Amino acid sequence: MKYRSDIDGLRALAVLPVILYHAGFDWFSGGFVGVDVFFVISGYLIATIIISEIAEENFSLIDFYERRSRRILPALFFVMFVCLPFSWLWLTPSDLKDFGESLIFVSTFSSNFFFWLESGYFNSSVELKPLIHTWSLAVEEQYYILFPVFLMLTWRLGVSWVLSLLALVFVVSLGIAHWAITSSDSEMISSGSFYLLPSRGWELLIGVFVAFYFRHSGFLKSQWVNNTLSLIGFGLICYSVFTFDQSTPFPGLYALIPTLGTGLLIATTAPNTLVYRILSWAPFVTIGLFSYSAYLWHQPILSFARHRMLGDLTDLWLLALSLLSLLFGYISWRWIETPFRNKSVTTKKFIFVFSAIGILVFSMLGALIQSNDGFNERVSFDQNLINSFDRPKNLNCFDLPISDDPEEWGCNLGSYKEDIDFILFGDSHSASLINVVDEVAKSKGLRIFYAGKSGCIPFIEIYSKSSSENNNNCFFLNEKVSEFARAIKPRGIIFSARWAYYNFGDYGGDSRGVNYISSSENGPFNQLESMKSFNVGLSNTVNFYRDINIPIHIISQPPHQKYLPESVYFSSYKGRSDIEAMAVKRTEFDKMESFPKSAFLARADDINFHYIAELFCDDKKCPIGTDEVSFYFDDNHLSVAGAEKLRDLFRGILITN
Repeated sequence: MKYRSDIDGLRALAVLPVILYHAGFDWFSGGFVGVDVFFVISGYLIATIIISEIAEENFSLIDFYERRSRRILPALFFVMFVCLPFSWLWLTPSDLKDFGESLIFVSTFSSNFFFWLESGYFNSSVELKPLIHTWSLAVEEQYYILFPVFLMLTWRLGVSWVLSLLALVFVVSLGIAHWAITSSDSEMISSGSFYLLPSRGWELLIGVFVAFYFRHSGFLKSQWVNNTLSLIGFGLICYSVFTFDQSTPFPGLYALIPTLGTGLLIATTAPNTLVYRILSWAPFVTIGLFSYSAYLWHQPILSFARHRMLGDLTDLWLLALSLLSLLFGYISWRWIETPFRNKSVTTKKFIFVFSAIGILVFSMLGALIQSNDGFNERVSFDQNLINSFDRPKNLNCFDLPISDDPEEWGCNLGSYKEDIDFILFGDSHSASLINVVDEVAKSKGLRIFYAGKSGCIPFIEIYSKSSSENNNNCFFLNEKVSEFARAIKPRGIIFSARWAYYNFGDYGGDSRGVNYISSSENGPFNQLESMKSFNVGLSNTVNFYRDINIPIHIISQPPHQKYLPESVYFSSYKGRSDIEAMAVKRTEFDKMESFPKSAFLARADDINFHYIAELFCDDKKCPIGTDEVSFYFDDNHLSVAGAEKLRDLFRGILITN
């Protein structure tokens, strides 16, 4: 296959946004599409090689896997090896256990399944997982297993049949991706669309179709047309990088923008076009050459830095770490990738033996770490402290699909009896209260109906921009709850939510840690509209329940922390900081929740507003817990121990007469 310097330049265009996106620079909010660009490139290059060799009847599956092993495994194993000492020094026991499990799956080309199965609302931030980026390698590796075999089996049918079958797979794969991300009620399914080959395969096939095109044709004869189309392709990629963000439904139809742009760019970037000159610029080509190693390095470097400094990294630090990723990428390309790809230096037998040993060793190390629970003995935490990291139980009644039967989208807490006394409803913050509400209700002989959904503000006639669920789910769930309340007439309804999440966000402000809402299904979704819609939704909700004579109780959100609790206590144990020093300043939290608090106080005559910050904060700070007990299981959800601080509050709310 003839070398194309512009393809290496395109690799640079893919890897740089990914690194800067994971570093957290807002300008590159859609930088994750760099992975999709890589998928198209990989589909094109691999298909070009296999098609050429099959057509010439000299394709060997063993030789193909040898080349893939030379290309992928040495640098990957080197990065995994370097990660080991830092994971031991800087990861908490639970994080180290998670890292050990990931070693097993990365080694066996299935890390996409691992990160898919452990994904969910309550997991620690993905930016803290050193090897999470390897999910994309697993997708490609699975493609490498299936695609050559497919071509070997179907080639004799003729190119037309091969393309027809691939087109069918393309349509089905794209359909699965779009359905899973926009229409499925299941978090597991929508998450699977991101991580798994069936919903990502169509992206690789775009590159395959370009490879078939070049097999029977070449660049268009018109330089003007090539210039125009390649610029459009370049523009589509840049548009995605700078305008997409985490709320973009992905990888559904929106993913067509960067992937079709990549396919168009590959197909029309003829020599002497403007895009060819841009992508063939020496710095771009150089970065493209070591882009794979740079991709491997960037996530561990950023992740371990965040663990070591508890995420408190300035933009200057993040930029330095991004540049360090490129430096390490060059080093491992120069002294790891290149020698292993040189057949005069490493023989075929050596590569296969090396690969087998690497897979076995890292799998065994991962199993050892996992089976020892991340070696808890590294940290002598008191058992009471360890228990206080626990998440609430009974989450089997949270995030359920909506149906006509309340028993299927909610559950009962407290004592079982015919009449329901109260309804508890909200987003994941309400799920943190399940245990304590259940216990208080049982002690009073009351029955509580609970319903909750991730990222769902408990306001009537309000829509969410969140892409983690079907936007209509929250709207419909509020309808279901209000209809149910009208039918059963409970003594009261209790709302609990991360209220600032729907207008201000977290301490970063702007679009970070925020789920914008709107009173219109199609938005707009921005901070101004969210604040307006918050008041509209509150009024809708208050008016509805007031009209049917059901008292409303609203629980304010607990103080949002900046760090994960186990990391805070681990850092304190290691002597790097102390719990008090890592506490959130009261003024910062007051500013973050000032808007929802003011909105609730303005309706004080119509609702019972229970302000709980005083249970967790003094005048100056809001600590994550005491030396003995953590009040949280992540940076904003109360642990069982933290929710226990609300026991007296619920004793007062859950009246028996």
